[in-house]
Amino acid sequence: MEIRVYYEDTDAAGVVYYSNYLKYFERGRTEYLRDRRVSVGEMARRGFVFPVVHLEIDYRAPAWHDDLLKVETVVLEIRKSSFTLAQQVLRAVDGKLLVDGKVILACVGPGMKPQRLPEEIIQAIKE
Repeated sequence: MEIRVYYEDTDAAGVVYYSNYLKYFERGRTEYLRDRRVSVGEMARRGFVFPVVHLEIDYRAPAWHDDLLKVETVVLEIRKSSFTLAQQVLRAVDGKLLVDGKVILACVGPGMKPQRLPEEIIQAIKE
């Protein structure tokens, strides 16, 4: 998935503000699932939501205003009620690694109670 860096994404020095990478990761996860025919909104309407319960992130190099970025998402592990993804943000023009991270998402239902991952999610993220 590609993202263009806009002025609003940057700090006073024209560098992407660090917390915006969390938004880029979120978009990357959503598009990763969408590409596998899973709608996060539809899953929520059915009572399944996937909050982030753990995140590790390393900032390797800055992105700048007007850079075109590429967000990559890969499944690392699938458990009964959670899954772990690796995510990276790269500069599209040269492939330079800017940020990488690991995120664990839990599956919860009404009342934020842990739920088993629906089989369709398991199958989709195994693809």
